[in-house]
Amino acid sequence: MSQFIDLTDYDASIHAEILDALTRNDDTLVEICEDRAIAEARCYLSRRYDCDAIFNARGSDRNQLILMMVIDIAVYHVFCIHNPYKLSPIRKERYERAIEWLKMVAAEEVSIDGVPLLPPEERTGGPMFKITSNPRRVSHM
Repeated sequence: MSQFIDLTDYDASIHAEILDALTRNDDTLVEICEDRAIAEARCYLSRRYDCDAIFNARGSDRNQLILMMVIDIAVYHVFCIHNPYKLSPIRKERYERAIEWLKMVAAEEVSIDGVPLLPPEERTGGPMFKITSNPRRVSHM
């Protein structure tokens, strides 16, 4: 069970009545979806960031951007419990946006301000530099 997300944190993303209706007032389902969302986020963040420090934070010490993304993922999983074929388009869009943002963080296209980095020797992933080129142009007709 994760303590990173409080039940009151969902108020900014979903009404409590809707959350209760989707889970049939079973808070253990919310906790399961939270744990899954955090595990999913850890997959992307663990290359560069200290995930233990991020997800052990409480109250105002939590990074609000990471909290928002993890809540969006958790709410998506809660909606999938109810009826995945009648999923709200906004929930799907917010989930996809959260995953896209996490992919950009993992690819080092985006960095998160104020989040503790892993020491350089503990970072995993690709090389410390990246070689790219401009897209190929077609110059003949």
